[in-house]
Amino acid sequence: MIPSTRRSSGYSKNFDFSLILILFVTSRLMLLLAFPIDSLIVYGDYQHYFNVASLSQVGGCIFATGASAPCFPYLDYWYEFPPIFAYLNIGVFYLAGGQFKNYIILLGFVLLIAEAGNLILLYRLAGIVYGPARAVNIAWIYTALFVPIFFWLGNFDALTTFFILLALYALTQSKSKWLALALGLGTMVKFLPAMLLATVWRMKGIKRMLGYTAATVLISLVIFAPFALINPEQTLASLRAQAGKSSYQTVWAIIDGNDATGNFGPLIDHFNSATAGQPINNPARLPTWLTIIPFGLLGVFVFMRPQTLTDPNLDAVIFTTLTFVIFFLWSQGWSPQWQTFLIPLLLLSFKEKRAVLFIIVLGFINFLEWPVILSRGLTPLLPITIAARTLVLILLGVELYQKLTASKEAVP
Repeated sequence: MIPSTRRSSGYSKNFDFSLILILFVTSRLMLLLAFPIDSLIVYGDYQHYFNVASLSQVGGCIFATGASAPCFPYLDYWYEFPPIFAYLNIGVFYLAGGQFKNYIILLGFVLLIAEAGNLILLYRLAGIVYGPARAVNIAWIYTALFVPIFFWLGNFDALTTFFILLALYALTQSKSKWLALALGLGTMVKFLPAMLLATVWRMKGIKRMLGYTAATVLISLVIFAPFALINPEQTLASLRAQAGKSSYQTVWAIIDGNDATGNFGPLIDHFNSATAGQPINNPARLPTWLTIIPFGLLGVFVFMRPQTLTDPNLDAVIFTTLTFVIFFLWSQGWSPQWQTFLIPLLLLSFKEKRAVLFIIVLGFINFLEWPVILSRGLTPLLPITIAARTLVLILLGVELYQKLTASKEAVP
C-alpha cells in the first residue's frame, strides 16, 4: 500500500518529472558526446552556421571583399533571420575557439538547454490544461520521440519553440512581463512567434493585444536599431530576404515548378544586398497577395468563432495550433524543422495516441522528403510527399477546428 500511496502523491509526480528531465538531458548529451560529429550533423545546418560564424574572424571577409577583416551580419552582409541567433552563433564560435568539433558540441549543448526548457514548459502547460498525471505522460512521450532529437542537431528551432511555449505559458498564467519578453525576443529569433498575438487578441481582447504588439515592436526596434543606423542597406535586405524567397516543398512549389529546398544560395551572395529579394528558383505563378486572401479569410473565420470551451487555456492552445496549421498551408515553403514547435502543440491539443499518430506520420513523410528524396536526386517523387503532408495538415486543421468549437465533453 505504501508504494501505491506515494505514487498518487504530488511529491511522486514532481519526482517523476525530475527523473524525466534528467534522462532527457543526459541521454541527449551522451549522444552528442559519443557519436562522430560528422555523422550527427550530416543532414542539418550546423555546418552552415559554422561557416557563417567563421566570417567574424580576422580574414573572414577576404573571399568576398578582398579585405582581411572580420564580417558581421547586418553590418557587412544580409542574413535571412533576425539577430538573436545570428550573434548567439558567433558567440558560440568564439567560445569554441573557432574549432569545428568544439563548436558543434557547444552549440548542441546551448540548444539542448533550450530543449530542456521546452520540456519543462510543455510539462507545465499540460499540467495547467489536463492535470499532473497527463502532464507526466506527455513529458515521457516528448522524451521518447525521435523527431525533436533529429532537429535539435539540425537547426536552431529549439529556440523558436522555447519562446512560443514561453509566450503560451505566460499567456495562460497572465504573466504580462514574461509574455511581452517572450513575444519580443521570440520574434527576434524568428518572426513566427509573433503569430501568437492572434491568440492574445482572442484570449485577452484587442486592447491587450495592441499593448503586446507595441511591446513586440519596441523590443524588435531596440535590437534592430543599431544595425539599421550603421548599415541600413544590409539591414533592410535582411528584412526582405524571406519575402523574396522562392517556393519550396509545398503545393505552391509544384505549381511553380520548384523542386529544391529553401536554401538562399551561396554565402558570397549575402554580401550583395540586391540578391536578398531575388528568388533563386522559379518565381511564384500565384502572387502572395492573391493566396493570402482565402487563407486570411479562413483565419478570420476561425478567430471569430465563439469560445465554447469552458477552459480558456485549452481554447488558447488549440487556437494557436490551428493558427500555425493554417499558416503552414498558406506558406510558399515548408521547412521540416517547423515540426519542432508543432509537436508540443499537437501533444497539448490531442489525446496522446492521436497526437503521436500525427507526429509519426508527419515525421515519416518529412524524412522521406528529406533526407531520402532530396539528398538522392529523386525529385520526381517529391509531389507524393508534398501531397501527403498537405492532406495530413488539412486533416489536422479540420480536427482542430472541431475541437475548438466543441462542447467541453467532446474535448480530451
